[in-house]
Amino acid sequence: MTQARTALWLDPGQQQAWRAYLMGTTLLLDRLDDDLRRTFDISLTEYEILVRLSEREGRQLRMAQLADALAHSRSRVTHTVARMEHAGLIERSTSPEDGRGILATMTDKGYALIKRVAPVHVNGVRDHLVDLVSPEDFEALGRVMNAVADNLVAAHPEMEMRRS
Repeated sequence: MTQARTALWLDPGQQQAWRAYLMGTTLLLDRLDDDLRRTFDISLTEYEILVRLSEREGRQLRMAQLADALAHSRSRVTHTVARMEHAGLIERSTSPEDGRGILATMTDKGYALIKRVAPVHVNGVRDHLVDLVSPEDFEALGRVMNAVADNLVAAHPEMEMRRS
């Protein structure tokens, strides 16, 4: 059982930065998700699955690796991939390597979709984040979030997440 620690309260500047982070992240992710849903009828999570698959040789990845790459539970990814499979964007099959793992493979329909979606998504990321701050601030944000991710992944050694 974990012992309770005494709280080291955030100072006013830290509190303001924390709340700005929460508000900005929530609004940004909601906006990017809404843009994809309205324009292409896919979610941000579905888009990220297509991205991860499109970056891999053969446009395929084991389901467990896909879940780790997205930092989502395996059950959540399985549910999402099932919807995408039903829509004809992904196919699942048994891994030929060991017969135990399940591979998710992007179909030609999925690849055609990501080619249409990617420019809209990238423009949204630019419009609502990248182009609003200096290159130095954006690089600092990347360093901060990499430190957060590295710390949290290290705290859960069973995860096989790799930055890509």
